[in-house]
Amino acid sequence: MTKELDARLKTALDESRLLILGAQVLFGFAFQGVFQEHFRDVSPAGHSLQCVALVLLCGSVGLLIAPSMYHCIACHGRSRHRALHVATSLTGWSLLPLTLGLGASAFVVFDFLVGQEVGLVVGAGLAVIGLGLLFGLGMALRRKAKPLPPESETPLKTKIEQLLTEARVIIPGGQALLGFQLVAALTRSFQALPGWMQAVHAAGLLAVAFSILLLMTPASLHRLAYHGEDDPQFFRVGSALVIAAALPLALGIAADITVVLYIVSEDPPTAIATGTAAFVCLLTAWYGFPLWHRGAGHGAA
Repeated sequence: MTKELDARLKTALDESRLLILGAQVLFGFAFQGVFQEHFRDVSPAGHSLQCVALVLLCGSVGLLIAPSMYHCIACHGRSRHRALHVATSLTGWSLLPLTLGLGASAFVVFDFLVGQEVGLVVGAGLAVIGLGLLFGLGMALRRKAKPLPPESETPLKTKIEQLLTEARVIIPGGQALLGFQLVAALTRSFQALPGWMQAVHAAGLLAVAFSILLLMTPASLHRLAYHGEDDPQFFRVGSALVIAAALPLALGIAADITVVLYIVSEDPPTAIATGTAAFVCLLTAWYGFPLWHRGAGHGAA
């Protein structure tokens, strides 16, 4: 029965990994789009919705990464009922900002290409279709859940497999963002930014690069130092690396949101406040919530 719970949790993590691949592409567009030469020709409504899309997709990425952090921090890598419930709940909630962000991004593009009316129809249509497929279909075919198998001690091999899966869940959120950050630094729009805002972007770029290196290290460490064998020390070190990687990733995302809000609004206080709020929200979801549950004993139950 333990293997069944292990398998269900790994499936939930794999589903988060699948969804985050779509969210990362849209998040990258929402970030890099403002650096494009023709973005200045987008309507004011398109400018506003570009910012809305960025914030929504940041929320979606944050919710999709949160189950992995919860499993690492609150459950210490063990297969627990609470970890499965959290993964199911947060993954479900991540679909709402994801579909709304898709609609907002589509509006920006079609508003620029053919006009606001068509952009509104296409954006709203995609959001409705997305909600229907991702929520409506699932609710229509929803079945009564089977009782969860009992909890027991999770084998080390399973813990390591899930640890590597968690790294694969988180790393796509940074990979695409780093690529867009590198490209954005070579655009004319970036060169027109004030020096302090360029420094914010550079700091965000370095933070995301560091996060990706931390997330890549467990795989190379497992192979080079431990020859691919299951080892308690590797699990401890690998878990610490994955947990640490979320902090610079949150910094990088917050920095990029600050830059985008500044380009669109040209209002430094608004940009800084929005970026700071995003950073606090990500830290709360990735560290605060799991630490609170661990302290209360929920994750170990």
